Amino acid sequence: MKKIKITQIKSGIDRSERQKLTLKALGLNKLHSVKEVEATPQILGMVKKVNHLIKVEELA
Repeated sequence: MKKIKITQIKSGIDRSERQKLTLKALGLNKLHSVKEVEATPQILGMVKKVNHLIKVEELA
């Protein structure tokens, strides 16, 4: 399965509780924190919900 690298580029402050919980579920808790995860449909759905707060890169 493909892996993606997710980097938080904007703060979760002043965002809805749902978006804050989605960031937490992705493992992002501070600005510029980075996580490498598998690109499952569940993860891609979460990424879509907070795509304005994160940067996503595909890994080879």
